[in-house]
Amino acid sequence: MHDISIISMIFTALLALTCLFLILSPYFKWDTYLNVSGKGQDIVSTKEALLTTLNELEFEYKMDKISHADYKNLKKQYEAEVAGIMKEEELTIAARVDQDLMAEVEKEIEAQMKNYEQKKGEGK
Repeated sequence: MHDISIISMIFTALLALTCLFLILSPYFKWDTYLNVSGKGQDIVSTKEALLTTLNELEFEYKMDKISHADYKNLKKQYEAEVAGIMKEEELTIAARVDQDLMAEVEKEIEAQMKNYEQKKGEGK
């Protein structure tokens, strides 16, 4: 028998593991582990997808591809989802505006306090 070197055994093991990974990788959802996009981008893309779906639903209804009852149910469902996303966006924007407004108010209060302290120091 030939002597099998350790390097060839390691290379063979790596090759076998790589093949196994490439064969099994389609069965796993890697995007759940590699979530790169932010939540804001995810919400925007979901909203766009829902609005596109509503457009397609309207088109299919006008082409008589779906029944009126199905159209009403699906339209109501998608509109409710879009409304929820829009409400969430609105709350996010409102919270950001509130924080900006509070920062401006705090700056004005500090400026008024400095002004008051300067006037009080001049009076002595």
